[in-house]
Amino acid sequence: MSESVRTIVRCQDSGDDTGDLIVELPPNVLAGMGVGPGDSLTLELIDGVIVLTPIRHAETKS
Repeated sequence: MSESVRTIVRCQDSGDDTGDLIVELPPNVLAGMGVGPGDSLTLELIDGVIVLTPIRHAETKS
């Protein structure tokens, strides 16, 4: 995917005293990124913007 998908989301405390945050991504953002529940994303801070990128694993054939 070469096109950016932008949205503003709210971070939620995970509530388990770990300091982790939960970010719910809207369905249109997930679809635009070609990902769904259980997929892995990288997170980078670039020029003050959080950038999420899907991690694509190559299929291995045996």
